Amino acid sequence: MVFASITFLYWFLPVVVLVYCLLPQGCKNGWLLLASLFFYGWGEGKALLILVISILIGYGIGLGMEKMVRQYRTALLWVGIVIEAGFLLYFKYMDAALPVGISFYTFQLISYLVDVYRGDTKAQRNLIDFAMYICLFTQLVAGPIVRYTEIEGQLKERKQKAEDIRYGIRRIILGLSKKVVLADNLGELCQTVKGLETDSILGFWLSAVAFTLQIYFDFSGYSDMAIGLGRIFGFRFPENFDYPYGAGSITEFWQRWHMSLTRWFRDYVYIPLGGNRCSTWKWIRNILIVWMLTGLWHGAQWNFVLWGLYFAVLLIIEKKLQPKIDRSGPVVMMHLKNPVWKQVIGHIYVIVAVIIGFVIFEETDMTQLGNHLAGMIGIGQQVFATEEVLYYLKSYGVLLILGVVGSLPLVSGLCHRVEDKKVGNRIITVLEPVVWVGLLFIATAYLIDGTFHPFLYFRF
Repeated sequence: MVFASITFLYWFLPVVVLVYCLLPQGCKNGWLLLASLFFYGWGEGKALLILVISILIGYGIGLGMEKMVRQYRTALLWVGIVIEAGFLLYFKYMDAALPVGISFYTFQLISYLVDVYRGDTKAQRNLIDFAMYICLFTQLVAGPIVRYTEIEGQLKERKQKAEDIRYGIRRIILGLSKKVVLADNLGELCQTVKGLETDSILGFWLSAVAFTLQIYFDFSGYSDMAIGLGRIFGFRFPENFDYPYGAGSITEFWQRWHMSLTRWFRDYVYIPLGGNRCSTWKWIRNILIVWMLTGLWHGAQWNFVLWGLYFAVLLIIEKKLQPKIDRSGPVVMMHLKNPVWKQVIGHIYVIVAVIIGFVIFEETDMTQLGNHLAGMIGIGQQVFATEEVLYYLKSYGVLLILGVVGSLPLVSGLCHRVEDKKVGNRIITVLEPVVWVGLLFIATAYLIDGTFHPFLYFRF
């Protein structure tokens, strides 16, 4: 079952919410656990067994570590990590059918075990509460990666407030609209242009830009829905995206993109390796290890490894040049008096670097990857643009503009400014419900008439 479906939105979710509201407090977690297992087992019957086994192992090892001396606790921790990661490695790299969400719930299990080992939290003794934390349907299959310490208190004590429910509904509609209205149509544009018989420089760039926008709206849309669903049931999940395409550096981009994964690798891999509190060569080693693992987390193909190393190199260069940039500015900026120009150039650099990065991310065939990157700079291409490419650029022009505007904090910033004024606040109060109902209607129409498009990150 997926969020962006009539079955989920108009059958499963209303029933789950209604029963949840009617049940006494002591039964709510059990109901959410049953609903989550049903949700996952709807299309993942065999994978459900792997999920249950992973939960039981994590639960048992967490309790076991608290009862042992440190020497044996360390050994038991590694047993747990090897088993949990072993499931992920087997299904991801041995050509087995990949269970949806295994990358996400495996990382939650590992972070839980490490936090118990470190003493950052106590092991959960209630199996229902622990299982519900791991397989809660609101963020089970594509994140965000929620650490146990972030919602430990909410597992037992949380309240359903009217404002939280309203916020959750708005966030769900926003995420659904991102997915079915923007991401799916941008995906169609990307595949259509890539399928044209005649290649062109503009065609390569158009498909790359369409995919860059598609993956943002697809994944951030899912995260919006997950956070909104969690809020309806009283959970406050961490944000996963913060307008990353508005970043002024690659470092800032990764502080805004898939934030829960970035923090996970920082706290459980980068810092334990020594972080940046070590020699330059060890620091470079740490960056390379983290980003190679980040690439491998997404898949076993070479393009994911290359993608991770590509961003590692950019981050290393950026970090080493940053002190010089702060003191005097890059050579191209030294004679520019207006600091706004520096920001503009920084944004252009980030966007171009990210677009190239997502070309690497998308093309699993290395020959096609080479052709795409070469075509973007005109190597082997005699034509800048074909009539077909210009036709699709014109046909999807409005969608591309909406995608660019929606990926930047322009609209939200404008709404906040208008809301700060009395008249503006009244106008927004009147128009807001109309806008949300309209978006839900449009998104539902797309779900009824459109072709099924699963979330991109389901395959990771």
